[in-house]
Amino acid sequence: MTTPVEKTEYTIDAAGKRLGKVATEAAVILMGKNDPNFAKNTVAPVSVKIINSSQLDVTEKKKGEIYQSYSGYPGGRKVEPLIHLAERRGYAEVVRRTINGMLPKNRLQKVLMHNLEVTE
Repeated sequence: MTTPVEKTEYTIDAAGKRLGKVATEAAVILMGKNDPNFAKNTVAPVSVKIINSSQLDVTEKKKGEIYQSYSGYPGGRKVEPLIHLAERRGYAEVVRRTINGMLPKNRLQKVLMHNLEVTE
């Protein structure tokens, strides 16, 4: 019989911080690399909450960075700069996509993203 494990909750305040610094910090915590019991094949019992994502410090150069998606069909590649994505979906989506790109591309990626909560 397994013992229930308490989830550790981390809160990151994104106000005045750079997008990459916040995303890196969150990705490391989600993967469990800050814990001495780190194992690549398990999901760490943590939840990460990022607050004030709309107050991120984004430089002019970074606002032009391209975010893309691909439907799988010919001609199905959609690209848009960060500033348009932020206007359309909000900065929470920008943070989510950035963190998603920093996580390992395996079966745990979707499970790890469920442990992330981003608020404006």
